Amino acid sequence: MSGQMTSKPLKIGYTRTCDCPPKHINCLTAKEWMLSQIAIWEFFYEKRDIRDKNVHPAAYPISLPTKCIKLFTHQGELVLDPFVGSGTTLVAAKDLGRNAVGFDLMADYVELANTRVSPNLTSSTQLAIQDDAMKVQEYFDNDTVSLCVTSPPYANLLNRKRKNKSMRGDLRENEHYLEVQQYSKDPRDLGTMNVERYSDTLRKIFGRILPILKPRGHCVINISDYWWKGKRVPIHINVVEALQKAGYELRNTIIWDRRNIVNKVGIFGWPSNFITLTTTFEYLLHFWKPE
Repeated sequence: MSGQMTSKPLKIGYTRTCDCPPKHINCLTAKEWMLSQIAIWEFFYEKRDIRDKNVHPAAYPISLPTKCIKLFTHQGELVLDPFVGSGTTLVAAKDLGRNAVGFDLMADYVELANTRVSPNLTSSTQLAIQDDAMKVQEYFDNDTVSLCVTSPPYANLLNRKRKNKSMRGDLRENEHYLEVQQYSKDPRDLGTMNVERYSDTLRKIFGRILPILKPRGHCVINISDYWWKGKRVPIHINVVEALQKAGYELRNTIIWDRRNIVNKVGIFGWPSNFITLTTTFEYLLHFWKPE
């Protein structure tokens, strides 16, 4: 199927197949809506989730894109992930009856993503394509994508030897200790870039995605601040500024509370330098395309 569908633009559904009123932005009930208004979210992994860092160094749980897709789309609409990685967004879209397309530079990730959504016996379509996120716009007509949900590489975070400092001291020297778990060495890979180049490239990528989003179409970006050479890098600020420059409007800042999946941590900074555990939370930055 993937080879048959990579003509441009893609022949893929993007209109509602539900019976919701026209002004509703999703298929949720009022009770479900209220539960989602709390700005601190918690997710849990399931058996289908990829936890093996040898397969992918930073896969988020299926429950994360599931919640975003439920909030910002209707059945039958189109979801985009420009940094699809292991294909988690596609899996969530398949579960919920949404069409979805993901892109990645790495052939292995594209193959993995397509394997995770195959066979597809539903009326919706999910597909991963090997291509540069800078070229996403070429695959879609304007005003067709309802939601872009993604977790791009966190700039050059992984572009160094892994020291496992968030783990307890006696657990740090595991199989990944002192490994560089970079996605690739491709110069187009956001994970190879310093923060300045990363921000500018992100602005260009999402600027090209903006026309294919529907008016008031949504974009959710999962990002985390990190430490680099002893200094805190508040990269979520760079992401907000990059998307605002690209024409998006910031709507909501949501905290992903990750404490339930962090255990056996080490002690940072004691007794003279207070440092919070970066691994205990991440940001979900919600934007939309202004009408």
